[in-house]
Amino acid sequence: MSLNPALEDAGYCPRCGAGSARVDFPRSLRCQACGYAVFFNPKPVGCAIGREPDGRVWLARRGFEPQRGRWSMPGGFVDLGETVQEAIVRELEEEIGVRAEVDGLVGVYSKADDRVVVIVFEARLHGTPRTSEEALEVRAFAPADIPWDDLAFWNDAAALRDLLAR
Repeated sequence: MSLNPALEDAGYCPRCGAGSARVDFPRSLRCQACGYAVFFNPKPVGCAIGREPDGRVWLARRGFEPQRGRWSMPGGFVDLGETVQEAIVRELEEEIGVRAEVDGLVGVYSKADDRVVVIVFEARLHGTPRTSEEALEVRAFAPADIPWDDLAFWNDAAALRDLLAR
């Protein structure tokens, strides 16, 4: 998978249409004609791990690709105009139908070959999480029962380990 599919075939300026755009794949495009420049950066993703007083952690079985059917932390992309914490609160309402209070930072996870930077917080959930189109199943797992081999992404495992090590 390409880090930046939008730049793979680029050669024209998106502002003036000149065919003199210089591409520094996968990071930027600069137009020699009008001076326009655009820079591509990893997209921030906000996630939360809801934790029960008895230590169980809430995970959701993904309803969409990538990794449909595998377990993951609820979360999603941070939109312009919202903080990471606001994105997490919005995503938890959309995905698992609960209000949440974002607590302490668990960690920030990135790799040079990923298009995202994942920022994970612990959260207090208000209400019982429920399924949705985005979350085919939601369940609170005791630490010993976490489905490590069925987690969707490497950062799910990293964040869970970091949280449980506290």
